[in-house]
Amino acid sequence: MKFVIAPDSFKGSLSAKQAATAMATGVRRVFPTAEYTLVPMADGGEGTVAALVAATGGHLVPVTVHDPHDRVVTANYGLLGTSNTAVIEMAAASGLQFVDPATQDPLSASTYGTGELIKDAVARGVDRIIIGLGGSATVDGGAGMAQALGAHLLDSAGRELPHGGGALTRLVHIDLTDLDPALDRVEILLAADVTNPLTGPTGAARVFGPQKGATPAMVATLERGLNRFATVVKRDCGLDPSRKPGAGAAGGLGFGLLAFTHARLKRGIDLVLQFTNFAQRVAGADYVFTGEGQVDFQTQFGKTPLGVSRAARQVVPGVPVIALAGSLGRGVGALDDDFTAIFATPSGAKGLRQAIADARGDVALTAENVARLIKRLK
Repeated sequence: MKFVIAPDSFKGSLSAKQAATAMATGVRRVFPTAEYTLVPMADGGEGTVAALVAATGGHLVPVTVHDPHDRVVTANYGLLGTSNTAVIEMAAASGLQFVDPATQDPLSASTYGTGELIKDAVARGVDRIIIGLGGSATVDGGAGMAQALGAHLLDSAGRELPHGGGALTRLVHIDLTDLDPALDRVEILLAADVTNPLTGPTGAARVFGPQKGATPAMVATLERGLNRFATVVKRDCGLDPSRKPGAGAAGGLGFGLLAFTHARLKRGIDLVLQFTNFAQRVAGADYVFTGEGQVDFQTQFGKTPLGVSRAARQVVPGVPVIALAGSLGRGVGALDDDFTAIFATPSGAKGLRQAIADARGDVALTAENVARLIKRLK
């Protein structure tokens, strides 16, 4: 028998690799001689670097960069072991973990550090960069990223704008003379799970600004800045990606990457499935296990377990797919056609802290019990 085990992380408790190992541990108690293929997964957000590095035998690269408020920090990106590809989570340099209620300032928060990660990967001669757009502390439209790569964003006096989306209201001219020419030879794939445009009612400032601490007045300033940025990009760069689905991802970083690099937007789970060679690894599977921290109605909109299930059944039609989750939320019944069964893993009523502490054992126990049912029904 062959078991393929491909979960996402159980956020706050288990990484995707830890979750996969726990599931395999449980199933192996019942089927000790079976074949096990572990493929830790992600959907372009947190854990994407770890999942792809683990799946391909790659390694992490530490880089000294600037966080959203220009403090010097160390951030990692991954180099895959199976291709000349770098994988970057923008949150590693420009994420919410760098700010708190006392330090957050959405007007000055910048993606400059993400640009530094991209610059380092390009300098290493990679052919391709996958960038996960999620978890950002920024609403600067990718302006800081562009500045780190050599673009000059200038005001009416020809001075470089300070970092942050608030300064974009003063943008007059974009000078690309010093933009890194090596970007032209690198394929850049953007992993995003949102389809928001850059501006407007569903744009980066109005939808994501408040999540990053922006007041209504700040949101209005950021919206003006992003509109100004889009106008000047169209005039000086001859591009207008502001209305493309996903341009508003990560506070508009999607827009910046579409405007200043040869980037293409993809669904995060599709990229991870591709670069882990999932189709090849699932071939011949008798059972597939997947899961994540919570399975609910949102899972049907491209979350990892759904992507795993559909990809597995394309290769092995009708293969049983079992999802394990830390909790089952509203609307889980909508997933009946995509999973053979869905199980919650907690072993009893318990508080969040205890559930996190018990997660590894609970996931293994649930997987073991599912395996016992499989054995009984065979």
